[in-house]
Amino acid sequence: MQKSFLAIGEAMIEMSAGTDGQWRMGFAGDTLNTAWYARALLGPSWTVGYLTRLGADRYSNAMRAFIEKSGIDTRHIGTVEDRRPGLYFIHQQDGDRRFTYWRDMAAARLLAEDRATLDAALSTAGMIYFSGITLAILSPAHRVTLLAALKAARARGATIVFDPNIRPRLWSDAAEMRDALTTAARVCDIVLPTFGDEKSLFGDADPAATADRYGGLGATEIVVKNGQEPAVAKWPGGAVEVPARPVAAVVDATGAGDSFNAGYLAARLEGRDHREALTAAHRIAATCLGHHGALAPRDAL
Repeated sequence: MQKSFLAIGEAMIEMSAGTDGQWRMGFAGDTLNTAWYARALLGPSWTVGYLTRLGADRYSNAMRAFIEKSGIDTRHIGTVEDRRPGLYFIHQQDGDRRFTYWRDMAAARLLAEDRATLDAALSTAGMIYFSGITLAILSPAHRVTLLAALKAARARGATIVFDPNIRPRLWSDAAEMRDALTTAARVCDIVLPTFGDEKSLFGDADPAATADRYGGLGATEIVVKNGQEPAVAKWPGGAVEVPARPVAAVVDATGAGDSFNAGYLAARLEGRDHREALTAAHRIAATCLGHHGALAPRDAL
């Protein structure tokens, strides 16, 4: 496998409320968060890239510059002249985070409009990562295009990784969501679901049931995240459960699952076993939980 990690999805403008009452602007998005952490964790022999669409406005330019400065390859970030990035605000309420989004005209919604461009981008990637949010922002036709390109990349030898990242507000109804996520899982090697979300949508009794369901769809490595409960990794012939790392005070849960995914995948790509990878994933997620916004300072990792 080529030493190249490519994430596909939506990068957004993030406005995060601080304890001082001030709002801070950053750039984030579930797959971008994972790419950012993967770049911080993988050695210099690895290339980490991002595939999306941005506009030609000042915020798109600033976002592109941020991604590039983070060491992430931006060659697969296209430009849509009459669109801009999506925007979201995070605030804390009743001990939990709340989000408000503006993304109807986001350029990222067009990231899969051209199959030839997708094939060219995916042709050099050893591992390709996408999420349920990547699927949800696309039109049904573009969803089909993306999954076909991923299936072809898998046939060429790429490892396809999927976080279902279930967000009901992005879908027309639960039936559409279940069908799309199930269809996507069928083209994947590694799936990284979150048990609470999966239980609500699919009725899974426990994390083992979630792992078995995705294994039945063809995934050969499934990691079930479960908040502060142990995470479970399962593969043909084996399984392991690793407790979460205690967090003294949760500052902001934004991006914790994304950082967990990056911690796990980076460890596996560097040759570590499943238990070691889960331990690394919990450590990175705990660090993310202790900071505002989706991206913890790199010197804290």
